[in-house]
Amino acid sequence: MSITTNLEGFKSQIEERVTLVAVSKRKPVEDIREAYDFGQRDFGENHVQEMCEKQPLFPDDMRWHFIGHLQSNKVKYIAPFIHLIHGVDSLKLLKEISKRAIGSARVIDCLLQIKISEEETKYGLDEDEIDGLLGLEEFISLKGVRIVGLMGMASNSNDDQLVRQEFDQLQLLFSRLKRSIQAPHKMEFLSMGMSGDFPLALSAGSNMIRVGSGIFGARNN
Repeated sequence: MSITTNLEGFKSQIEERVTLVAVSKRKPVEDIREAYDFGQRDFGENHVQEMCEKQPLFPDDMRWHFIGHLQSNKVKYIAPFIHLIHGVDSLKLLKEISKRAIGSARVIDCLLQIKISEEETKYGLDEDEIDGLLGLEEFISLKGVRIVGLMGMASNSNDDQLVRQEFDQLQLLFSRLKRSIQAPHKMEFLSMGMSGDFPLALSAGSNMIRVGSGIFGARNN
């Protein structure tokens, strides 16, 4: 099946309120161009160098999402153009993003990553840590970042009940923070769900899903 056909299939399964991020990491420019020409605008990458190589090759209306574990010393390379940084899990990283955003005369939107899986390979904050972070004066004083939602990755499991429980846990936290977070921050995006588990994520309230192999086919190693 073609990339266009795959995109048509996904868009027919999701509501208009849901943002589909096409995970284009390790995919050739011609594949990304096919998706772009079809109308896809949100693309996710998890390597800074690869994103920086691809970004100049596309029009300015391309919305680049950084979806990997971002190192503080790499923020400066994507700060001038990044649309949304997923997976922010520390004050140190937020401070660096804010610094580089101000240097680029921007405010950069970010999602806080919450650890909802017990798997050691998953990053993220727990509920106590996020409450502590949002109450810190150091966080409140940051001028170059805006928290616009939460991101979480469920367990890589065939146990649908477990995965659904993890998604429900994140949705409850999202709803609580939506009522309490102070401007300019706002809980707008709940990013959870990938190619294998997005139906469960959508049923739990996700409004942003990250899909790679379901659109572009098997990953290129």
